Amino acid sequence: MDSRRALQLLFGLILVSMLAVTITASGRQPLWEWTGLVSEPDRWWTIATLVDAYFGFLTFYAWVFYKETTATARLGWFLAVMLLGNIAMSIYMLMQLARLEDGEPVERLLLRRTPRGAAA
Repeated sequence: MDSRRALQLLFGLILVSMLAVTITASGRQPLWEWTGLVSEPDRWWTIATLVDAYFGFLTFYAWVFYKETTATARLGWFLAVMLLGNIAMSIYMLMQLARLEDGEPVERLLLRRTPRGAAA
């Protein structure tokens, strides 16, 4: 499967899952009545919020997977992002920003770097 197809599948599944969990939660309780885990029906919006957060982590990780070229780095960052969420994501971004050379445009941080001396 090529990268484009894999990303289409990933984000299609995320979209369908998020629609399903949002419709389920909405059918159980109006959003404006959510109070966390205090009472029984509130768990649906808590579940929806957690699903949304983890799909956000997975979305960020899709970029990390592209940026990192070794299986060890990819696995390590996957575990860090899934366990620490925005803490790991912030650390990753700060590391990427620190790697930018003086005068290098921020847009470069989105792309995979080629090792020094390698053909572009």
